[in-house]
Order: sequence, then structure tokens, then C-alpha cells
Amino acid sequence: MAVLVAGVAAVLVLDARAKDHIAKGITVGGVDVGGLTAAQARAKLHADLLAPLRAPIVVHHGRKTWTLSAARARIAADIGGMVDAALARSRQGDPFTRAFREATGGRVDATLPAQVSFSQDAVHQLVTRVENSVNRRPQDARIAYHASGITTIPSRSGLAVRAQALEDQIDRAVARAGMPQRFVVRTRKIHAKLTRSQLARRYPAIIIVDRSGFTLRLYKHLRLARTYPIAVGMQGLETPAGLYDIQDMQVDPSWHVPNSAWAGSLAGQVIPPGPDDPIKARWMGFNGGAGIHGTAEDSSIGTAASHGCIRMHIPDVIDLYNQVSVGAPVYVA
Repeated sequence: MAVLVAGVAAVLVLDARAKDHIAKGITVGGVDVGGLTAAQARAKLHADLLAPLRAPIVVHHGRKTWTLSAARARIAADIGGMVDAALARSRQGDPFTRAFREATGGRVDATLPAQVSFSQDAVHQLVTRVENSVNRRPQDARIAYHASGITTIPSRSGLAVRAQALEDQIDRAVARAGMPQRFVVRTRKIHAKLTRSQLARRYPAIIIVDRSGFTLRLYKHLRLARTYPIAVGMQGLETPAGLYDIQDMQVDPSWHVPNSAWAGSLAGQVIPPGPDDPIKARWMGFNGGAGIHGTAEDSSIGTAASHGCIRMHIPDVIDLYNQVSVGAPVYVA
């Protein structure tokens, strides 16, 4: 009986000791609190879990840096709740099991989650700030038109932050001790829809008219192919400036005389091909009324002599006609 009483007493003593300490092998939020009293566990969680979480969250991309303070993120940890959970896990089982574990130095080997709260809205706002600074729309290749020719502006790829991955990474790190509080932004490239080579295929021919230089330049696949002398509209009937495209093309066209005062008695008439028709050989119309055509008045080339159209030597207009098609851009500067 005395032995039995002594054994029960020993079990109760060991069980009481086990209840006063957290069992070995228990971690909370990655912090080992095994073998500690409640007070010791609270102190360790403050030092090893909560203190590191109070460091600012820092995000890097190239030379740019964004930060989110712990205060703004409203990071908080329920230290008391975590210690109570560790003690409750230690006290599971019957007194004999706890006493045996205490006597033999046994372990529980339990991983308990950190009870950490933070503002996910604040993290989302941080990631949004990063996106607003880093994200870049792709730019298609394009053409800049000017009197002396064209300039091709190359395409540029866009950039997009892998925002959800970054936000998830920060969310996971905030809740665990020992996780880094610094993050590198990962991005993905967004390709432009139109590259320079695609632009060259899209525009097999472009016409540039330099009125002051009395010059027409033909670009084939964005490269200068030919330069022709021309005549342009006289004062008061200037060839209209702007970006147009060829709307119709004709061989040996008739002259549809515009209803304008300068046309006199011919206004509104149609002059068929022949000696009375000033539009020779070819016609490439743009801007609804103006056009490019051949002329028999070779002496007018290099001057402002027409009623708004662009005149060319007949061999030149035939050569140009054979290299363009309806829809080709015509830029008049």
C-alpha cells in the first residue's frame, strides 16, 4: 500500500510539473517554446516572434523601394492565446502519460500556428503602389511622318508585376517568425502586338510629299526607294496638308472638272483622255478630290503651279503607279 501511495504521489508530482511547463517539441509560429513556463514562453514569443514582425515590410524592384510599416499594416500577435494553446496541447492525455513523459524527457512534437493578425488591405495597397510604379503598357511600333520622310519608332515590351504572387508571399511572411521581411518584385513581359517587321509588312508603300521642296518620296517597306520631282498647288489653291491614303487609281483617267470658280465654263464637266485633258497617264486620288497625276507641262515641275493636285513627269507617275496600291498612306507636309 505504501508503495502504491508513493507511486501515485510521484505521478501527481510529475503531472503537476508537466502542467507547469510546455512540453518539449512544441513550437508556435516557428518559435520553439518546449520546456518553458508560461511566463518564459510569453517572453520568448515577444522577442522571437512579435519583435521581428514589427520590422517594416520592404519591397525592391531595380533601384526602387517601397515600405510598409508594422503600424500601418496593423500587425498584432495574441501572445497569451498562443501560450494557452501550447499549454493546452501539453496537457492532453491522462496524468500517467504526462508523468511518464516528464520522467523520461519525452516530446510532443507539435507545430502550432502563430496567432498573428494584420491588415490585408494595407498589404494589398502596398502591392498596388508597386504595380502603379512598375507596370508598363507595351507600345506597338509606329511611324512618325515628317516633310523629309518617315521615322520608325520601334515597339517596346510592357511589364506587369506578378501581383498576386507578391501579395501571397507577403501574407505568408507576416504570420511566421524568421521569414524575410524583404521581397523582390517578380514581373512578366508583355509583348507588343506590332513589331517593326510587322509594320514593314503592313505598309509596303508610303508616299511623302514635301511641298516646299517640290519632292515626292516613295518608301517601300519603310525604306526610301525613290525620290521624284513634283509640282504642287499654287497660292490660294494649295495642296492640302495632312495624312491621307490613296482612295482610287486610274489609268488614262478622264478629268472630272470640279465646280470651282477657277474652272470657269468647264466647271462640272468631264473631259475624256486626250489633248484637252490635263491629267495624263495615271491618277492616284486622295483627300476626296486632290490626287497625283502626270502632266504634259514638264516646265511646271518644281513649282507651285497646280490647282491643288500633285503633278509628276509622265514616266515618273507611271513608275510610281506601278509600286503603290489603294490604301497606301500619303503624307503631305
